[in-house]
Amino acid sequence: MTEQATGAHHPQPRARTGGQPSATVEHVTGAQSLIRSLEEVGADTVFGLPGGCILPAYDPLMDSTRVRHILVRHEQGAGHAATGYAQATGKVGVCMVTSGPGATNLVTPIADAAMDSVPMVAITGQVASSAIGTDAFQEADICGITMPITKHNFLVTRAEDIAHTIAEAFHIASTGRPGPVLVDIAKDALQARTTFSWPPTMDLPGYRPVTKPHAKQIREAAKLITQAKRPVLYVGGGVLKAGATAELKVLAELTGAPVTTTLMALGAFPDSHPLHVGMPGMHGSVTAVTALQKADLIVALGARFDDRVTGKLDSFAPYAKIVHADIDPAEIGKNRTADVPIVGDAREVLADLVQAVQAEHTEGNTGDYSAWWKDLSRWRETYPLGYDLPDDGSLSPQQVIQRIGQLAPEGTIFAAGVGQHQMWAAHFIDYEQPATWLNSGGAGTMGYAVPAAMGAKAGAPERTVWAIDGDGCFQMTNQELTTCALNNIPIKVAVINNGALGMVRQWQTLFYNQRYSNTVLHSGPDADGTPARGTRVPDFVKLSEAMGCYSIRCEDPADLDKVIEEANSINDRPVVIDFIVHEDAMVWPMVAAGTSNDEVQAARGVRPDFGDNEDD
Repeated sequence: MTEQATGAHHPQPRARTGGQPSATVEHVTGAQSLIRSLEEVGADTVFGLPGGCILPAYDPLMDSTRVRHILVRHEQGAGHAATGYAQATGKVGVCMVTSGPGATNLVTPIADAAMDSVPMVAITGQVASSAIGTDAFQEADICGITMPITKHNFLVTRAEDIAHTIAEAFHIASTGRPGPVLVDIAKDALQARTTFSWPPTMDLPGYRPVTKPHAKQIREAAKLITQAKRPVLYVGGGVLKAGATAELKVLAELTGAPVTTTLMALGAFPDSHPLHVGMPGMHGSVTAVTALQKADLIVALGARFDDRVTGKLDSFAPYAKIVHADIDPAEIGKNRTADVPIVGDAREVLADLVQAVQAEHTEGNTGDYSAWWKDLSRWRETYPLGYDLPDDGSLSPQQVIQRIGQLAPEGTIFAAGVGQHQMWAAHFIDYEQPATWLNSGGAGTMGYAVPAAMGAKAGAPERTVWAIDGDGCFQMTNQELTTCALNNIPIKVAVINNGALGMVRQWQTLFYNQRYSNTVLHSGPDADGTPARGTRVPDFVKLSEAMGCYSIRCEDPADLDKVIEEANSINDRPVVIDFIVHEDAMVWPMVAAGTSNDEVQAARGVRPDFGDNEDD
């Protein structure tokens, strides 16, 4: 199996060899073997929902003192919670559901985890092995369904294969490029008798992720860095996954090159650091977008040149040579040809690059980026991130999110849904530490924030966790607030309530002549003609209170700080604040979909003037 292998793996009978088996062999059911295996791999939290085919596993789970099960209200919530747990803790997230619709409800969070390289193990029950393929009650070929969106998946039909399969699943999910692994277990395998000893022998032929980069490629990259006039360190989520933020800071300060962190990498490099030029992409800062366009060298670290960063690909960074370092060789050259390809773990790549650049400096080869920084500083000063307050005195969504960030305790974790509020949270909250920003970057999953925040808080109960959500996203998965209330998971939720599907509405404003087809979430003006403000059906305050939360509505900017501070002070239950904000606020800067990054707009109708420095 290669690093990118997917598909159902059917374990074959084989003798146990090697390893360090435990001194005693336990005689157990397959279900008991599953729970014992989860204990041994260090899974301390499982998000799940029982049903017929997985039910045998839930009986021994009740006796486990090492695995906490959190009963969710929807299987999608279990998957996103496992992702939030993994992103906040760095450990493998685990969810467990039954067959058929239980398993298919995990498809969205599995796809989400695959796109964002999140280590997750999804355990699903399956109908008895003799019934597989007969369209039995609640049967679904979940291995076939998830083949394109899992790093690997397994169908287990024998009790004796459960332990080694769980060990292999956790190893695959957490090594190399992290990702989701699905383990589908037939009901009769859970019920049958077997023996259990640990550790089992893993059998993964062909799975050998390369972590150590090639020395020659590292030397070539270091030479390009010191020779360049306009380099940029383009940092992706792989740097966070590798735990390489300290090494990144050393390299950046050693070279003096500007750093741009993608949406998935916020917190990998301190926002406040003078070398940080912001987030690139469709809604990135003008400085970051332009730095990549004007660069003569891009050093991509754990990033994948996705379309939201590059814009129109054939016009992206036309003057730049590319150093592309990634743990996944399939990413290198996929979208942009690399002049220096480097396959390896980001932490080892960065550590070796630091040494190689130091060697170049010792030989007198140091980069001179003074002219480059003169341009970058001018752009940063001329086109800073900002927003206008509404003329009618209503709440600005950007101001709400900015104040939440400013008033939050140090180390607060922020989870965002998808849309305008996601981009504002990326822009107007400062991320100084890794693992403080969780979002659905690749899949763009509405409904991600509440269950992901729940998972993060379950994994890091000592941390404050805020979910920044929209009124559209919130209506997709808010039932997990009940889960939070009943399981002592006191997250805080800010509903940025503009009464619309905000990002889609923005596109309708800009590209569809303000024809707001099916993006309005409220019921229209009041009987006296007063314009509606925010979604009122459902009433989010009453809904949240019904689910066991403390909830309050905020409409007046004068109340903003008081309400946020009140939310921060309540830690015995979930808190939901319904912020009624102006509906016409837009996300800027913006590069329209399918256009060149050269066409970035700092605000509506405002095209920056950069001058011509390509020949500097």
